[in-house]
Amino acid sequence: MNETPASLGYRMPAEWEPHSGTWLAWPHNLETWPDQDMQQVETEFLSIIRSLAKNESVHILVTDEEMESSVTSTLNDNNVEMKNIFLHDIPTNDSWIRDYGPNFIIQSDGRVATNDWDFDSWGRKYKWELDDLAGTVIAEELGFHHFKPEIVLEGGAIEVNGVGTCVTTESCILNPNRNNGISREAMETVLKDYLGISKIIWLHGEMEGDDTDGHIDNLARFVNSTTMVCAVEEDEEDPNYACLKKNFDRLRSATDQDDKPLEIVALPMPGYIGSPSERLPASYANFYIANKSVLVPVYNDPHDKQALAILAPLFPEREIIPIPSTTLIWGLGGVHCLTKQQPAGI
Repeated sequence: MNETPASLGYRMPAEWEPHSGTWLAWPHNLETWPDQDMQQVETEFLSIIRSLAKNESVHILVTDEEMESSVTSTLNDNNVEMKNIFLHDIPTNDSWIRDYGPNFIIQSDGRVATNDWDFDSWGRKYKWELDDLAGTVIAEELGFHHFKPEIVLEGGAIEVNGVGTCVTTESCILNPNRNNGISREAMETVLKDYLGISKIIWLHGEMEGDDTDGHIDNLARFVNSTTMVCAVEEDEEDPNYACLKKNFDRLRSATDQDDKPLEIVALPMPGYIGSPSERLPASYANFYIANKSVLVPVYNDPHDKQALAILAPLFPEREIIPIPSTTLIWGLGGVHCLTKQQPAGI
């Protein structure tokens, strides 16, 4: 019988636990941001890097030496803290490293390993072969032992509190386009074995404009081990209203790994973001918790200030940093989708 991470004492740490660094992949796929100014994409992406580099190492994937040289010049020209920047020549199809990067897990003594989940571009929607390989290459470059579950699972599809509870969505990880119709029971076993969790809360992921089939990181996020924010839509006529209300109600009646109720804080959605013919999956829940800050996507929307004001008291020891995302969101992802934390360990 193969040993699983859980049987060896590994667990997936919460995002607020100390990082040794954050991983990103420099935006380069023009098809991801059609009809958008790639210089503006880079400008918003640089806001993420500049904020992170102040307090932790930032690892950036580039596709080749030519891009490495270009990115280095761009970073220098934009006054980025270069002593914390590390570039890695690892080719990718796209920049959504949250979903294909290593799923870092850790033992109580600080030993770090990774889960090398399969990645197939959200049900084979786009090209994915380089992205699928990138997570393996990163783990090998770091010298960490990596487990191979042989299951498709994206990083944006799971949310943990670090002490035993995972929140996810049926619409995504039980979707027949991922694992040939895997049963809920079988998937729960996989998650418990590889994430070191004991409790799974299932939500609904139908959000207009979301091509991931319902990633949890647009819907509900832990801010500490007992508290979650949950995206809610105030407009009852909005197509997202019913699904988000269902999630909020579900969480208010859910319990954690110790059968204790969670504190649930409502987080507003921005208004309609997109064009008349295409709604984009904009959400304030797609924030990233860094060592000393929380990076929150903002969309030049009236709800921006309200969302930032709700999040600030939930992170009293971290600076809330708004990240302009009006161009990034046209790639159908946000700040959390573009980042991947590596926990501090040995």
